[in-house]
Amino acid sequence: MNRRHVDKFFSCLFFTVALVSVFALCAIVLFVFAQGAMPFLRATADGVRLVPQRIDYLTVNGTAYSDHASFINIPKDEKRVSVRFPLADGTEEILEFEFDAEARAAERTIVWTHNERGTVSESEKYVFTVSWKGALAALDKKIHILLPEPPLGPARFLFGTRWSPASEKLFGIFSMIAGTVLVSLGAIALGVPAALLSAMFVAEFAAPKPAAVIRGGIELLAGIPSVVFGFFGLMVVVPAVKKIFAVPSGNTMLSASFVLALMLLPTVFTIAETSLRSVPLAVREASLALGATKMQTAWRVVLPHANSGVAAGIILGISRAVGETMAVILVAGNSPQLIRSPLQSVRTLTATIAMEMGYASGRHSEVLFSIGAVLFVLILILNSAMLRVRRSAEAA
Repeated sequence: MNRRHVDKFFSCLFFTVALVSVFALCAIVLFVFAQGAMPFLRATADGVRLVPQRIDYLTVNGTAYSDHASFINIPKDEKRVSVRFPLADGTEEILEFEFDAEARAAERTIVWTHNERGTVSESEKYVFTVSWKGALAALDKKIHILLPEPPLGPARFLFGTRWSPASEKLFGIFSMIAGTVLVSLGAIALGVPAALLSAMFVAEFAAPKPAAVIRGGIELLAGIPSVVFGFFGLMVVVPAVKKIFAVPSGNTMLSASFVLALMLLPTVFTIAETSLRSVPLAVREASLALGATKMQTAWRVVLPHANSGVAAGIILGISRAVGETMAVILVAGNSPQLIRSPLQSVRTLTATIAMEMGYASGRHSEVLFSIGAVLFVLILILNSAMLRVRRSAEAA
């Protein structure tokens, strides 16, 4: 095989890998956005669903079900539901109700027309439970009635401040959007200046051997797992914040911002320091020859010359701060509330997804995909803003 064929083979291989990667990325994005759009486009079900518990045999609108453990779906055109099942004493229990899909309030959706001995409770919004007492509480017969949840309103989702997905079916994420932005801005305010100063010192002022040691130490931080940063924050930062500021709990926005600042520091430092070192020596010599001091040369000549690489490092640092999950869960407190002080507990979008995806189902699970789509858009907006600032600086 000659060299031309080898080059052609690797060219095709690289093209195939790149094409597959692009398709995979597009598929992931489309999947998240498609799942995230579902809560706003349709109700959770077409009609009422019943779940019998400890009832071996029952008839629903004349259809018999035996040992039925899953949903019993009532067609949406059937507005009246009649449930019958035998009791231990040989009598038959009858439960009848009418379903009004146009009712705006969940408690007005059902009108009970026949229920002699069943006790009705609303365990959560859009879920009613009818119980019939048995010999023991553990033997009570139950029928859970699940009403279809209407589509979510985008405005109430984005600007609502109440997050109670289980009992009240409230999915307002504005407090979590604000928490994500505030924690990220705090991390940027703490971490980016420290990273830039460190990069400037190592690239322009430190001797070669100490610079190599400092560079290696900071770059080593990039390989530490985020959960280790979280444990450090939990054991060191959180108690320190609690003691210094005399607050009831150190799990605050300030703790999360400080930990994230440590995490984004190596990313920003590495890219910024590499960009500063890549500035041609002739640029420095020309500045020094004109009478500028070394400090003036570093800040007014070298740094502006390397602003493209520095901005790229800051953008990557912001993306990591916004998308970080595990460390934030451990130190932020995770209260879905609008905060008025950096010494209050906060919850981010990523923390919500990580904490609740394991047990979420139905509408709750779909909304978590919606949060993922919002997070994607938020990172896109932040990165676009940084790129615009970068282009403006280059044009100037």
